[in-house]
Amino acid sequence: MIRAIALDDEILALRIIENYAGKIENLILEKVFNKQSDAQKHLNKFPVDLIFLDIEMPVKNGLDFYKNISQNTKVIFTTAYSEYAVDAFSVNAVDYLLKPFSFERFKTAVEKVKDKEETNEARHLSIRADYKLHKINFNAIQLIEGLDDYIRIHLKDATKITARSSMKSILEKLPEKDFIRVHRSFIVPVADIRTMVNRNIHINEFIIPIGETYKEEVMRILNR
Repeated sequence: MIRAIALDDEILALRIIENYAGKIENLILEKVFNKQSDAQKHLNKFPVDLIFLDIEMPVKNGLDFYKNISQNTKVIFTTAYSEYAVDAFSVNAVDYLLKPFSFERFKTAVEKVKDKEETNEARHLSIRADYKLHKINFNAIQLIEGLDDYIRIHLKDATKITARSSMKSILEKLPEKDFIRVHRSFIVPVADIRTMVNRNIHINEFIIPIGETYKEEVMRILNR
């Protein structure tokens, strides 16, 4: 599901986007805004996957507005001015819709977002934490630790991301062949299970206990 907002100083343009978005499966247009300040306040509290964004607007150019969005939000620019196309793609815009655009052209742009999401999901874990959408490369994960109703993802660059999730839920988002739960409180990359010492796995500075329930599967990996 793609969660989106639209920002345009023209009310009619927003109505068209609302109409088109309502016809597309797996796209939710949560809000529309004709003021940048209102859109920014919303984004600060409710990160989204996509923004439909006009370029020529009062106060701040749409390109500059997008550059200042802190979270990882995709953008489809909607504008009446063709001269911004090069600049739009320089900030990795998904697409550039020149007004007036048809429903079919709009749908094609959204399909590109879906394609990018599917490609990213093949290599990344997407999780929301600290009011941001984090896309974490599977190869960057050192281990995942369970903390009651939260999980803490320890990355190989020593950073940590804490998010509200169960271990069961996060395990379902990981590629089965690459990650394994070794304890009720720990998930680790399969490739990093090299040795077991006194019922513990050593991954860099971490000493991770192996739960009785998971011992057989860990031994299978070590012996293959």
